[in-house]
Amino acid sequence: MSETSPAGTERATLDSDGDGRARLFKGEPKTVQLTLDAGESIPPHEHPGRDIVFFLRSGAVDLTLGEETLSLSSGDVVRFDGDQDISPAATADSEALLVLAASSE
Repeated sequence: MSETSPAGTERATLDSDGDGRARLFKGEPKTVQLTLDAGESIPPHEHPGRDIVFFLRSGAVDLTLGEETLSLSSGDVVRFDGDQDISPAATADSEALLVLAASSE
């Protein structure tokens, strides 16, 4: 959940007690908190027209992007094109922050 100051600054707190996905702010860019338990994954999907930044705050995730799989550990940050199949699979309890921005191209 976020709050907005009189100056228009938005602030949100990352929450570990959700359903696994929480949108942090309204509007653009889309900012999402993702929590996955060890062994949990998200089926391949796309975010057409988006550039995505995936910051793994804690845990370990195998992030499949198209035909490539990246093994990420806590603190890793990846930026990629959303016009491909994307599938994160947690190999440990994990928390990530994703920013999905409209593609500049």
